[in-house]
Amino acid sequence: MKKAAKLGNGKKIIFISFIFIVFLIVLASINEIQFNNLSNFKKCTAIHSPSSETSLLPMKSSENDIRILIGILTLADNHQRRHFLRLIYGTQTVAGAKIDVKFVFCNLTKEDQRILIALEIMLYNDIIILNCKENMDKGKTYTYFSSLPDMLKDESNPANPPYHYVIKGDDDTYFRLPKLVESLMPLPREDLYYGYVVPCPSMDPFVHYMSGMGYLVSWDIVEWLKDSDIPKRHLVGPEDKVFGDWIREGRRAKNRYNAKWSMYDYPEPATRCTHELWPDTVAVHRLKTQEKWVRTLEYFNVTQNLKPSKMYHI
Repeated sequence: MKKAAKLGNGKKIIFISFIFIVFLIVLASINEIQFNNLSNFKKCTAIHSPSSETSLLPMKSSENDIRILIGILTLADNHQRRHFLRLIYGTQTVAGAKIDVKFVFCNLTKEDQRILIALEIMLYNDIIILNCKENMDKGKTYTYFSSLPDMLKDESNPANPPYHYVIKGDDDTYFRLPKLVESLMPLPREDLYYGYVVPCPSMDPFVHYMSGMGYLVSWDIVEWLKDSDIPKRHLVGPEDKVFGDWIREGRRAKNRYNAKWSMYDYPEPATRCTHELWPDTVAVHRLKTQEKWVRTLEYFNVTQNLKPSKMYHI
């Protein structure tokens, strides 16, 4: 009996040992498979990861994005208007373009301006101070355009302009940036003059000139304005008309675009230059009062992306 019991215990030990060996073999196989998969995963990661020698390009390169400078000619003391316009343009989202909005005025003349405007520059970095005496129709527009190449051009890369287009705008004009970019997409990036043709009944941009509410030129024209003697001989007069005279005399802007009626004066009071607010608007001019601004912004539903929150009730 004892001998049979010992024999049975031996068989059990052998069977348990066999099961244990099989378990170790299976475990080793699983670990080998996991190790191989992990190695393959690391190899795949290494193939697609950027290195110091090569880097992945973004899915959509911004190399071809339109670069636009909007210079809003204003006065140094118009602090409240500048803060308001920062709200207007800072809350617009634009695809396919890089747009810089700058506020442009002449030399400072008061001590409080030097303090307050210095603080604005430190916070926003969106001010250009021209070397001129403040004026509207005595050369400020020329000083603005002609100063830009020396201010902005990268001498290490002269073939690549800092902006494709430069706009001179008024501080009572509302630009809808996505619509502006949409209208520019099919247009040439050289020798271009774009805006609202005046006199108001005119539709021919080659006969007359673009309204001072906001007109755009390509960078090559900006450089021409800096180097040409034509503007220097004729600085005084309604700035938009004088600008058109320079373009005509210099035989510039073979490419012209009349943005009427995507650009227009505010509907009230009604004139030959006004138009009802409508969805295809690029710019609305003569927003002289807060009421007109609010009605315009309300029409275009500029707060539609406001997210609900327990912190406010609007």
